[in-house]
Amino acid sequence: MKLRYVFGANMKKSPSHVALPLTVRKALRKLGGDLAIARKRRRLTMAIVAERAFIGRNTLTRVERGDPGVSLGIYTTVLFVLGLADRIGDLADPLLDAVGQSLAEESLPKRTHQPRSPGH
Repeated sequence: MKLRYVFGANMKKSPSHVALPLTVRKALRKLGGDLAIARKRRRLTMAIVAERAFIGRNTLTRVERGDPGVSLGIYTTVLFVLGLADRIGDLADPLLDAVGQSLAEESLPKRTHQPRSPGH
């Protein structure tokens, strides 16, 4: 049995979209809204941004609403078109990962020993 969820007018919503944590859905909506503001501040029409990103206006509308069904590639292309793509590479930077660094520190040995010299 295939599950189908209605999303928007004629869009399907997969079970993975339903399972998205609330914080992730909010973050996507914020990203979409921020992209809409950035486009308007640059005085770019939806048609121009969509054309430069090689997407349709309907897809750009979905991006600006924070639709989780839009691919990451499309989001990043819109960021690029707006001149905001420079920070994408830092999203999961290990140097900025406080949780990962904390876990790595926990796995360090509690004590260190001098290596034994041969013959002792």
